Amino acid sequence: MEQAAQWLAGYDERLARAAANAKAANESLRQMSGTATSPRGEVAVQVGPSGAMEDIRLTPAARALEAEQLAQLILTTAQQAQRTVGAQVVEIMTEYVGDGPALEFVKENMPPAAGVEAGQRRVDDDNDDDFFANPVVIV
Repeated sequence: MEQAAQWLAGYDERLARAAANAKAANESLRQMSGTATSPRGEVAVQVGPSGAMEDIRLTPAARALEAEQLAQLILTTAQQAQRTVGAQVVEIMTEYVGDGPALEFVKENMPPAAGVEAGQRRVDDDNDDDFFANPVVIV
């Protein structure tokens, strides 16, 4: 009977530690954000831990850009901010869950831009006409 009580006490301790770690991870994640600024400073973007845009700032220099150029610059800058926050999320979760299936789940559920380097294209996107119609932007 004493052995069962010791096992139950140890189990309760592990549950309490797991709950404390989950609470600490949640608090750390709530406070994080990713920011990025375009190379010439026309656009600055801030995203939250999920990658959702929380703030965008345009300088007067942004007015000189064509609408399509500005839209692409905003998108590219937001993706850069998402990669930044994605890396932070993975770092924090690695600390709490370690390498393994739980961390892989976190990585798989990052915003689409979190694992994509700027200018990276899929191999099946080698159509020259598409390349010139939608050029890759390298920041």
